[in-house]
Amino acid sequence: MVSDSSGLLKGKRVVITAGANGIGLAMARHFLEQGATVCICDVDGAAISRLSGSYASLHGFEVDVADPTAVGAFFKAAEQTMGGLDILVNNAGIAGPTALCEDVDIEDWHRTINVDLNAQFYCAKYAIPLLKASGGGSIVMMASNAALFGFPMRSPYTAAKWALVGLTKTLAMELGPYGIRVNALCPCSVEGPRIDGVIEREAAKRGVSPQKIREDYQRQSSLRTFVRADDVAAMAFFLVSDAGAKISGQAIGVDGHTESLAQL
Repeated sequence: MVSDSSGLLKGKRVVITAGANGIGLAMARHFLEQGATVCICDVDGAAISRLSGSYASLHGFEVDVADPTAVGAFFKAAEQTMGGLDILVNNAGIAGPTALCEDVDIEDWHRTINVDLNAQFYCAKYAIPLLKASGGGSIVMMASNAALFGFPMRSPYTAAKWALVGLTKTLAMELGPYGIRVNALCPCSVEGPRIDGVIEREAAKRGVSPQKIREDYQRQSSLRTFVRADDVAAMAFFLVSDAGAKISGQAIGVDGHTESLAQL
């Protein structure tokens, strides 16, 4: 078991969706190391089990955030576990299909919108009363650089991420008078299995090598690189900490400056 330090988030109570892997896990570890108590949820029950006991202040729940009933029950459990809520990180999302719009299966469209947009609404809906009861707090929405550009072959994902920025700005206006800040993070491709899968699918669709697709993706950024999960976690930490106390309603790129998402 890792000891929790008394850091800059000491006493803060945090919920992170999709927190058992990837970006979510990086954020959970970062926040825990800064003294927060963290409740994560994830559809990956095995990953939740592997994390059991790793931190004294980490609590895990198996939840499908596309199910509003399950989300409501999760937030009740998180409130009972932590005694309230100060920070919500709406991290859950899926890549969705890689296809031209006319070739997208309707069920794939609905599944992508349900996870990437509707679930963010469900979590915000149940978190907001807890944040108000705490006298303020912070919400971080996980958008994408696809929320700032058109993105061929990824219409469901792009539509959901653009909508998420609109939701972020609206909630910032609604919740600002209560001392609750709301921001969206817009990372580019993040190193790891998820982007590897996207690259494999797009390579198959375009009839080229995965390495060609990877190089195309990296050329979309001025820095010619993907970001790491820890890069995104560091920006999330900044936004929820006192250092970000006056930042709200923003869609912030963590992307090495995306120039375009057009096919190269």
